Amino acid sequence: MSLPTAPTRVLSVTEASSRGVAGLLKDSERGTDTVVERHGRPVAAVVSIEHFNDLRELEQDLRSAALVLSRAATDSGHRTDLDDVIATFGFSREELQQELLDDAAAARE
Repeated sequence: MSLPTAPTRVLSVTEASSRGVAGLLKDSERGTDTVVERHGRPVAAVVSIEHFNDLRELEQDLRSAALVLSRAATDSGHRTDLDDVIATFGFSREELQQELLDDAAAARE
Protein backbone atom coordinates (compact mmCIF):
# COMPACT_ATOMS: atom_id res chain seq x y z
CA MET A 1 0.00 0.00 0.00
CA SER A 2 1.21 3.49 -0.78
CA LEU A 3 0.40 6.70 1.00
CA PRO A 4 -2.26 8.75 -0.77
CA THR A 5 -0.64 11.62 -2.68
CA ALA A 6 -3.35 12.67 -5.12
CA PRO A 7 -3.51 16.36 -6.02
CA THR A 8 -6.37 18.14 -4.27
CA ARG A 9 -8.69 20.76 -5.67
CA VAL A 10 -11.02 22.82 -3.48
CA LEU A 11 -14.43 23.85 -4.81
CA SER A 12 -17.39 25.64 -3.30
CA VAL A 13 -20.71 23.79 -3.27
CA THR A 14 -21.83 26.01 -6.15
CA GLU A 15 -18.71 25.21 -8.20
CA ALA A 16 -19.03 21.50 -7.46
CA SER A 17 -22.69 21.61 -8.46
CA SER A 18 -21.76 23.30 -11.73
CA ARG A 19 -19.08 20.67 -12.34
CA GLY A 20 -21.67 17.94 -11.78
CA VAL A 21 -21.33 14.49 -10.29
CA ALA A 22 -20.04 13.00 -13.54
CA GLY A 23 -17.30 15.65 -13.75
CA LEU A 24 -16.26 15.15 -10.13
CA LEU A 25 -16.11 11.38 -10.64
CA LYS A 26 -14.08 11.74 -13.81
CA ASP A 27 -11.58 13.94 -11.93
CA SER A 28 -11.29 11.38 -9.13
CA GLU A 29 -10.74 8.58 -11.65
CA ARG A 30 -7.90 10.65 -13.11
CA GLY A 31 -6.32 10.99 -9.66
CA THR A 32 -7.52 14.41 -8.49
CA ASP A 33 -9.23 14.63 -5.11
CA THR A 34 -11.88 17.32 -4.71
CA VAL A 35 -12.76 18.95 -1.40
CA VAL A 36 -16.15 20.67 -1.38
CA GLU A 37 -16.56 23.67 0.89
CA ARG A 38 -19.69 25.40 2.18
CA HIS A 39 -19.14 28.94 3.45
CA GLY A 40 -15.39 28.34 3.36
CA ARG A 41 -15.53 25.18 5.50
CA PRO A 42 -14.77 21.70 4.08
CA VAL A 43 -17.88 19.50 4.17
CA ALA A 44 -17.14 16.64 1.75
CA ALA A 45 -14.48 15.06 -0.43
CA VAL A 46 -14.65 13.15 -3.68
CA VAL A 47 -11.77 10.68 -4.00
CA SER A 48 -11.03 7.63 -6.13
CA ILE A 49 -11.93 4.24 -4.72
CA GLU A 50 -8.22 3.35 -4.61
CA HIS A 51 -7.51 6.41 -2.48
CA PHE A 52 -10.53 5.64 -0.29
CA ASN A 53 -9.35 2.04 0.23
CA ASP A 54 -5.82 3.27 1.04
CA LEU A 55 -7.27 5.63 3.64
CA ARG A 56 -9.35 2.85 5.18
CA GLU A 57 -6.29 0.58 5.36
CA LEU A 58 -4.25 3.35 6.96
CA GLU A 59 -7.04 3.90 9.47
CA GLN A 60 -6.99 0.21 10.43
CA ASP A 61 -3.19 0.27 10.71
CA LEU A 62 -3.41 3.31 12.96
CA ARG A 63 -6.02 1.66 15.17
CA SER A 64 -3.85 -1.45 15.46
CA ALA A 65 -0.77 0.63 16.30
CA ALA A 66 -2.73 2.55 18.95
CA LEU A 67 -3.92 -0.71 20.50
CA VAL A 68 -0.39 -2.15 20.58
CA LEU A 69 1.01 1.04 22.12
CA SER A 70 -1.81 1.16 24.67
CA ARG A 71 -1.23 -2.44 25.68
CA ALA A 72 2.53 -1.94 25.86
CA ALA A 73 2.08 1.14 28.07
CA THR A 74 -0.29 -0.58 30.50
CA ASP A 75 1.15 -4.13 30.57
CA SER A 76 2.50 -4.98 34.01
CA GLY A 77 3.82 -8.33 32.84
CA HIS A 78 1.55 -10.13 35.32
CA ARG A 79 -0.27 -13.12 33.84
CA THR A 80 -3.08 -15.16 35.40
CA ASP A 81 -3.46 -18.86 34.76
CA LEU A 82 -6.87 -19.91 33.40
CA ASP A 83 -7.23 -22.60 36.08
CA ASP A 84 -6.78 -19.90 38.76
CA VAL A 85 -9.56 -17.82 37.21
CA ILE A 86 -11.86 -20.85 37.02
CA ALA A 87 -11.10 -21.66 40.69
CA THR A 88 -11.94 -18.06 41.66
CA PHE A 89 -15.48 -18.72 40.42
CA GLY A 90 -15.67 -21.94 42.42
CA PHE A 91 -15.23 -24.45 39.61
CA SER A 92 -12.61 -26.79 38.27
CA ARG A 93 -11.76 -27.34 34.62
CA GLU A 94 -13.07 -30.91 34.93
CA GLU A 95 -16.43 -29.73 36.33
CA LEU A 96 -16.88 -27.28 33.45
CA GLN A 97 -15.94 -29.94 30.90
CA GLN A 98 -18.48 -32.35 32.40
CA GLU A 99 -21.16 -29.64 32.33
CA LEU A 100 -20.50 -29.11 28.62
CA LEU A 101 -20.73 -32.84 27.96
CA ASP A 102 -23.99 -33.10 29.97
CA ASP A 103 -25.50 -30.11 28.09
CA ALA A 104 -24.52 -31.59 24.74
CA ALA A 105 -26.02 -34.98 25.68
CA ALA A 106 -29.25 -33.32 26.84
CA ALA A 107 -29.50 -31.42 23.56
CA ARG A 108 -29.30 -34.68 21.60
CA GLU A 109 -32.20 -36.23 23.52
